[in-house]
Amino acid sequence: MSFLKRFGFYLIGLSIGLIFLAVFLRKKSESTGAEFCYLPNCRVLKALRTKPLVFAPTLESKSDSSIIKLILKEGDVIFSESEPRSKPCGVFVVRGKVGDLELKLTLQNCEEYTQLIGYDQNADD
Repeated sequence: MSFLKRFGFYLIGLSIGLIFLAVFLRKKSESTGAEFCYLPNCRVLKALRTKPLVFAPTLESKSDSSIIKLILKEGDVIFSESEPRSKPCGVFVVRGKVGDLELKLTLQNCEEYTQLIGYDQNADD
């Protein structure tokens, strides 16, 4: 058997395996709700989302929790402005866009809860 024929069989088998794996993992993650977070941004957002969200006393009346939860799912962590190793709770800055409104959230990631300690609201130009 020539090299090209063996290489062709290899590529056919590889493509069938990749398609099977993609379909299997998609069904598995949809049915169990599992997320595969390998990148730092995804891992931090997942850690912030899994804990109960608590508002700082000064922000309780002004905050909309549905917008904040959407930003914690779709946002981007700004690692240059975050302090993940600060004690007792790490501080993370998350930027997200909802419609034409851009928000920058400052959150404390404590062991038992996530606390919103501030936010900056900028209209998108």
